[in-house]
Amino acid sequence: MSLSRRSLIALSAALALPVTTLAQGTWPSKPVRIVVPFAPGGTTDILARLLAPELSKALGQQFIVDNRGGAGGNIGADHVAKSAGDGYTLLMGTVGTHGINKSLYARLPYDPQKDFAPITLVAGVPNVMVMNTATAQRLGIDSVQAFIRYAKANPGKLNMASSGNGTSIHLAGELFKAKTGIFMTHIPYRGSAPAIRDLLAGTMDVMFDNLPSAMPHIQAGTLKAFAVTSAVRSQALPDLPTVAEAAKLPDFEASSWFGLLAPAGTPADIVGRLHEETAKALKSAEISARLAALGAIPGGSTPADFSRQIAAEIAKWAPVVQASGARVD
Repeated sequence: MSLSRRSLIALSAALALPVTTLAQGTWPSKPVRIVVPFAPGGTTDILARLLAPELSKALGQQFIVDNRGGAGGNIGADHVAKSAGDGYTLLMGTVGTHGINKSLYARLPYDPQKDFAPITLVAGVPNVMVMNTATAQRLGIDSVQAFIRYAKANPGKLNMASSGNGTSIHLAGELFKAKTGIFMTHIPYRGSAPAIRDLLAGTMDVMFDNLPSAMPHIQAGTLKAFAVTSAVRSQALPDLPTVAEAAKLPDFEASSWFGLLAPAGTPADIVGRLHEETAKALKSAEISARLAALGAIPGGSTPADFSRQIAAEIAKWAPVVQASGARVD
């Protein structure tokens, strides 16, 4: 004799068993949204759109990318934090939303630890210091040292684009300004793609963009790359120095990472299944090759390890934010 779902729910209540345990086999029964807290075209968006089809195939439901940009990623992150923990709304979080913003914003609308269930690290990437190639040639800037010399001789004449306040792209630039003693005007955008568009158009001067979104323009020759912001050189651009090398700043490091999270309260079996399928996708030959071409390092960490990473990143970035002088009210 079979029982209806209503009967199962009633039985679970009588036995004080969680309905989610009995219903776990039904997830997902409808499309799942991956919220990207930035505009389309940036690295966060690229990674979400790379992963979504793989999860769709593995789990039998469509995974839809939902771009909700603004406030350095806070609008999209807050939307997910306040969503139901039912496995149907996920976040492609970043070092900004879950590492930097807690120290940068005076009033953060969500708690990056208490309001989320970490699933897995998706990828880590260096940032890269880039200029419009024609602008760099016109100003006679062909290296990091030449850039510093020009900026010191022309304080306030250079505009620094970023994907938004609080992103690693913003903070890498602020840290560069603080370490080198130069001044540039920061212009925040709602994502990397619109900032890159203005950089390519020549209305912005410099950007410390995530390498994956800048890479096609570097390869096309429309953006001039000077250095990566990671502690070591990128395997994707092995001849490009680090900022630490090029600017003689041995302690300079400001890399980015991206990870999948669910709202707090999401059942552990759903989190576990998402981690399993995401890690499997990241290990596939096709996805690994595409990430390598973008200059990204694939993740796949367990939920517990990703949770510990978030806690460590919050602690790491707090003194960096303070030292940089960056603050958003």
